[in-house]
Amino acid sequence: MADTGSKPPRPDGVLPAHVAIIMDGNGRWAQQQGLPRVLGHRQGAKSVRRIVTYAREIGIKYLTLYAFSSENWARPEIEVTALMMLLRDYLDEERPTILDNNIKLSTIGATERLPGFVRDPLVELMRDSSDNTGMTLTLALSYSGQEEITRAVRALALSVARGELKPESITPEMVANRLDTAGMPDPDLLIRTSGEQRISNFMLWQLAYTELFITPTLWPDFDEATFVDSIKVFQSRQRRFGKTGEQTQPASPVTTGRPTSR
Repeated sequence: MADTGSKPPRPDGVLPAHVAIIMDGNGRWAQQQGLPRVLGHRQGAKSVRRIVTYAREIGIKYLTLYAFSSENWARPEIEVTALMMLLRDYLDEERPTILDNNIKLSTIGATERLPGFVRDPLVELMRDSSDNTGMTLTLALSYSGQEEITRAVRALALSVARGELKPESITPEMVANRLDTAGMPDPDLLIRTSGEQRISNFMLWQLAYTELFITPTLWPDFDEATFVDSIKVFQSRQRRFGKTGEQTQPASPVTTGRPTSR
């Protein structure tokens, strides 16, 4: 993770603990360059390398990348195959970086659908990086937010059917604990590239109070400076979680007639 000298400095202030990114625009980038779509995906893989490296360097604890949706299986077979090969190459090429820089790799989604030449190195790298604590890099692969919630509901329904749980005792926490992201904090910041104004079936439960940053920049052109811009926008916002602005302000010291400890 050597610094090339062109990266912006670490943003001042409190960083989002968990950043999620919808990496969009690879195909459009290639079309604008007069290139095949697959070359846009290959260029996008370079952006993945840049952002993962920079996020680790500045201290982001969780980074989740929407790499391949369940709906993406319906794309032309040649493009799907190219994406799978790119994913395999990424796992092979980035293995030393992930292990040497204390990054833990995890996944969300129906990864059992991945071809063996991708799934095998993925499982191996997840196993070998499982004790790393520097940053958790999560790849959303064959992922659908609706399918994820459905799996959680089915698990709860099975517990009810077995008499282990009463329907009225089900809580949001119980649902969250059965999602693919169980044990992971919800994203503080969601970045979407290419200017599209939607979340595309991504982390539907987890994004309930996530701050959104949408940029017209296509993913292959997304760099560290744009990443910093998104963090600065995040830091400028007041996160109220349904409360009023006044309620989220730090409480003023209460005068009790006794000295205030400092």
